[in-house]
Amino acid sequence: MPTPLLLQALAALGAAAPAAAGVLALRRRRDRVEQGGREAELLAKIAELAEERDELVRTASCDPLTGVWNYRHLQLTLDREIERARRAEATAIDPRPLAVLLLEVDGFDAVVAEHGRTRANAMLRDLAQRLAMEIRGCDTLGRYGGEEFLALLPDTGPEGAAQVAERLCWSVRRHRLTDRHPGESAAPDARSGLTAAVGLAVLPRDGAHAALLLRAADRALAAARAAGGDCWRSTEQLTNEPAGPNASSTPGMVSSGPGGTTLTPHATTVGPGPTGDRPQ
Repeated sequence: MPTPLLLQALAALGAAAPAAAGVLALRRRRDRVEQGGREAELLAKIAELAEERDELVRTASCDPLTGVWNYRHLQLTLDREIERARRAEATAIDPRPLAVLLLEVDGFDAVVAEHGRTRANAMLRDLAQRLAMEIRGCDTLGRYGGEEFLALLPDTGPEGAAQVAERLCWSVRRHRLTDRHPGESAAPDARSGLTAAVGLAVLPRDGAHAALLLRAADRALAAARAAGGDCWRSTEQLTNEPAGPNASSTPGMVSSGPGGTTLTPHATTVGPGPTGDRPQ
């Protein structure tokens, strides 16, 4: 190739090189922008999937009617709390008592007959939410089945559990029908007519694992029902039953309301007040 032609070719290549470099840089910049957009889309999709997963977990653990925890979640939580209590007991340094309250609402059938199933279910949901407000954030309240609820109280011995049981009974008795129709005549402080019986059991006194503990709570609940309801019973009282409900001077009975001789419940507070063995 003659020298002038070679020089011309080299000059042409030299002139085209900056343009090619510019095109290459532009293409790389565009690829980075597209890659960043894809990464942003993936991150947004991951966040959306995580939110959906959390919602599914919550839905799977909640009772659809009342909105409190369901039976499955109660069982898992009870097993976990018992295991924590066992480990703490093994160290012999920081024992962790655990109380179980099995609560049964009485009078619900009468509410269904008078107001219908829809309004009765709404009342049961409202009642469950109010009961959930009467325990601490570290406690667990769930629907055990039908009109039965189970409360798990970590770091709580018999004395603290008794006070919580009385407050729950008081809250049920004081519950109102909150969704009256417009123009429906009723006293503003009319009650729902519901009452509660509560069975109390404590680990390790009443059982070393979940089945024994729940069985003990169920026996105590049967004793509360036999006493007429609107009261609580513990396994310690099964051999010495008082006669009739609402005898406020007798351990395990519910006082007639605030100002009685026993604990004054606090239906409008979130979580329990100070008790002898329930750390806040």
